[in-house]
Amino acid sequence: MTLAPETTDLKVQLQLDGDWFTVCDLSRLLPGRGVAALLPDGRQVALFRDRAGELYAVDNRDPFAGAAVLSRGLTGTHQGRPFVASPLLKQRFDLVSGQCLDDETVRIATYEVRAAA
Repeated sequence: MTLAPETTDLKVQLQLDGDWFTVCDLSRLLPGRGVAALLPDGRQVALFRDRAGELYAVDNRDPFAGAAVLSRGLTGTHQGRPFVASPLLKQRFDLVSGQCLDDETVRIATYEVRAAA
């Protein structure tokens, strides 16, 4: 099955230091897949859109391996909460809170994200 291209002018934006920063076109985010983006300060963010259209943004760096790979992780849900699993060591991170579901002492940064015209 082929998905029809999305026709929208909406942009994905992150809130950084009180302002909204445009990251990419919403059409770049395919449900269930991640996209990495470079922020102005040199950090990387992993962006996700689920099948219901909800947007999530977390730090792209896997704190266990030190590599910027979370955008390539597998997404799923655990007890109704969306997560991304690192493609390296498979630790799962809650996409809303950033909490590691496999080690409660570890958390990654999350960002407020929206789609805007």
